[in-house]
Amino acid sequence: MKSQFNARDAAAFADDDLAMRVYTSRLLGSDENLVMHGGGNTSVKSTVKDFFGRTIDALLVKGSGWDLKTIEKPGFSALRLAETQMLAARDTLTDDDMAKQLRANLLDQASPSPSVEAILHAIMPFKFVDHTHADAVVTLTNNPRGEAIISALYPDCLVLPYIMPGFILSKQVYNAIQNQDLNQFKGIILLHHGVFTYADNARSAYENMVELVDRAETYISARLPAPTLAGARSDATNCDLQRLCAIRKSVCQIRGVAQIAMLDDSSAAVAFSQHDNIADLATRGPITPDHVIRAKRTACIFETDSPTDQQTTNEAERFAIDYRTYFGQHAGPELKMLDPAPRWGVWKKRGTLAFGNTPKDCNIIADLTRHTAQCIETGEALGGWEALPAKDIFELEYWVLEQMKLAKAGQPKPHQGKIAIVTGAASGIGLATALRLSEDGCVVVGLDVNPEVETKLNTDLLIGRRCDVTRETEVRAEVERAVRQFGGLDILVLNAGIFESGETIDALKHTWTSAIEINLTATQRVLRHSMGYLRMGYDASVIIVGSRNVTAPGAGAAAYSVSKAGVTQLGRVAALELADAGVRVNTIHPDAVFDTGIWTQEALEKSAARYGTTVDQYKKKNLLKREIASADVAAMISTVAGPVFAATTGAQIPIDGGNERVI
Repeated sequence: MKSQFNARDAAAFADDDLAMRVYTSRLLGSDENLVMHGGGNTSVKSTVKDFFGRTIDALLVKGSGWDLKTIEKPGFSALRLAETQMLAARDTLTDDDMAKQLRANLLDQASPSPSVEAILHAIMPFKFVDHTHADAVVTLTNNPRGEAIISALYPDCLVLPYIMPGFILSKQVYNAIQNQDLNQFKGIILLHHGVFTYADNARSAYENMVELVDRAETYISARLPAPTLAGARSDATNCDLQRLCAIRKSVCQIRGVAQIAMLDDSSAAVAFSQHDNIADLATRGPITPDHVIRAKRTACIFETDSPTDQQTTNEAERFAIDYRTYFGQHAGPELKMLDPAPRWGVWKKRGTLAFGNTPKDCNIIADLTRHTAQCIETGEALGGWEALPAKDIFELEYWVLEQMKLAKAGQPKPHQGKIAIVTGAASGIGLATALRLSEDGCVVVGLDVNPEVETKLNTDLLIGRRCDVTRETEVRAEVERAVRQFGGLDILVLNAGIFESGETIDALKHTWTSAIEINLTATQRVLRHSMGYLRMGYDASVIIVGSRNVTAPGAGAAAYSVSKAGVTQLGRVAALELADAGVRVNTIHPDAVFDTGIWTQEALEKSAARYGTTVDQYKKKNLLKREIASADVAAMISTVAGPVFAATTGAQIPIDGGNERVI
């Protein structure tokens, strides 16, 4: 590990303590081997003005919810220094009282809640204090000879045994430094937890951290055999997608809500999953207790192939049984058990899995998993890997301060954790539907022959992919790609289509062929390649976008009307065929949706003139006299795919403002 401190860059912050604190905090946060996803904390002691303009000695410490990688000045909470230091002198302090007193010490009540390590930062007699969960150091402390190794490697550090974060840890450090001159040490090593460094200037505190961690990395590299990934391979065609869907569904059922399942089949992940004793390695515990909040204590082990019929429970159910046992062994009567579903898993010989509400959640868990696997393999190569006892992990998982964070999470969105495919997603109803499903929590893959779909849908929850639904190979590839990327398929919106009118039946040529191919055959094609995955979906639903023309056709629109009638009949049959798997299939029939690509201002004016009305009147030529927008149709689609329509399948639902001919 090398210092990334740049004196020229830092010179700009020389007269601003907090700006300098932000700068070196970001240096720490930029290295995943030091801290990950909100881990670690930093502080600076300085002076600030209170409401009355008085100069106050303050501790500016990282606030809850901020990440060192991207932290800014508002991410630091300013606490009255003297009052915060006084808390460490108390013999006891409950977690609830500590949280209340820290908030009471805030100079600005709008600040984020200060780090739970704020008291420890306050009592350190130095201006800058840095704290990380460095992989290399934690790996060594998780060795059976960890304490001896650390003591020999760090004679210039104060080494302390593991203890719970918060007041208890602050009190431990407070007692340890009462008769110590901390200037004789470069830092404090907390076994199974991490490293503290400190100095009166930001550079020294940061570079002490780098030097201590580099020392551990050098120790490891000198003793570690050359890595080998022999036999490990990542092969996209080797992934059993049905098995992946089954794994995801079992986790969803245990958690009681939909979950995305993201597979890491990199060479390193596959090599980890190929260990003969992987079921032991991945279930000993986390590399540091902090990870339990996001990833739970252990992985769930999934067999390479589906469990046999003789097995009465699947892997996720067995994980849940073990979790309930773990809870029962350590919980008091006042605690309520969290959901017992796994957050990460090892799919034997296939790689590792991350389960979460969103791709962002899964990516965080995947990062933790990757570092966990690396640390476990390193630890084993150095003579053994052992985590803290389950009781210590449990205490952090069910720590009241962590429970308070979870309580603030709020209600999940209606489609949170679900995976959807929407065809014809580059414009009009398809684009509006993709956006609405995303707002409601779905990760959406939008398909369209128009390449603009890739720029219009380009976020973590919205992925646009060019696909010609008339081409069998493209459809199959994109459906499989979506399933492989997110672990399954729950919502399918069949919207892609064309509208061409003006040809009477006796003049029909190209219009008939193209309408039947795109509106009907291509819809059947996408449905056919999706059905196997929908059967393994969670609360799965298919919504077909039909048309008012099915029940009230017009002259000159035979091709369009017949193709949409065929799609409607296809949906009715699909409802019959998918019902045994709990998959709902419903058709909605919009009419006169004018904010789509086929309706130009010129076309609107021409149609309005034909009816002898203004454009505004033409848009509202329904019984309710209201315009129907793509967003209205999208809202209906999202609702039909949700719990309100949980007992409805095979239905045809108009969204047309009321059409006299239909009624």
